[in-house]
Amino acid sequence: MLNCLPQLMTTKQISHPKIKLWMAAIKPPMYSVAIMPIWVGGAVAFAGNKVFNLAVFFTFIVAAILILAWENISNDVFDSETGIDVNKHHSLVNLTKKKTLVFWLGNLCLISGLLGILAIATWQQDPTVIGIILLCCGLGYMYQGPPFRLGYQGLGEILCFFAFGPLGVSAGYYSQTQTWSITSLAASVIVGIVTSLVLFCSHFHQVDDDIKAGKRSPIVRLGTANGAKVLTWFTASIYPFSLLFVLLGFFPVWTLLSWLSLPYAFKLCRHVQHNHNQPEKVSNCKFIAVAVHFWSCLLLGLGFVIAGV
Repeated sequence: MLNCLPQLMTTKQISHPKIKLWMAAIKPPMYSVAIMPIWVGGAVAFAGNKVFNLAVFFTFIVAAILILAWENISNDVFDSETGIDVNKHHSLVNLTKKKTLVFWLGNLCLISGLLGILAIATWQQDPTVIGIILLCCGLGYMYQGPPFRLGYQGLGEILCFFAFGPLGVSAGYYSQTQTWSITSLAASVIVGIVTSLVLFCSHFHQVDDDIKAGKRSPIVRLGTANGAKVLTWFTASIYPFSLLFVLLGFFPVWTLLSWLSLPYAFKLCRHVQHNHNQPEKVSNCKFIAVAVHFWSCLLLGLGFVIAGV
């Protein structure tokens, strides 16, 4: 689902072209997207219940990374069948020329990740968490896999919101407490929005390729100018949401630390507004969106942890 999320290493940091392609294919820093729902869910659990199981937390983190790796790898496989990745030189299928091998590597990651979640369910004698994660996997497949390919209909951001927001954060919270929480659900709204923003930003620079492949991404549907406006509204929304939840008593005041990510949010919105129709310039907006996601979620969770100490 988030295969379009970027790696943060620039061409100045990596000089060898082949290495650059492999780093772009693997995208190590984007796995923070898998970590943050568990981090925020666990932080909410600690603040509200004074419980935090490190073994469960780190098992969940590793499992989430493996499952996201499956989504990214299988996305390359499925996109190779539609021709949309013909100009994507860092696609694993294009790099290796071994589609079947890449396909089974992705499946191995999925099985390994699900075994980690199954271990948590077994320790706790409660299948709820694995049920939630299987639903997330189903949404991930529907985004990219045949016959659904909902990402090609412009529905990827909606699936992303639910998978990494309400479902992901709730799973992280439940894995610590075996209960549900309105607070974790409120926090999941912010995590879901900011995660979807990263996927949304990945479309601006590839409108032409999307149109040729018949992919009706949100930016294809809206146009780049309207897309830039939508991006601004949704990026701005996470800050009033956090303030509202503080005023309603769902969040401790320390969660307003997440507002320290505002400089990245301003930078993202300005950059896209000025360059939305210039693919070469706007392509790096993905990198800025990752920074917004990382710092807003990290600081949101930190606010809960400080409140719980």
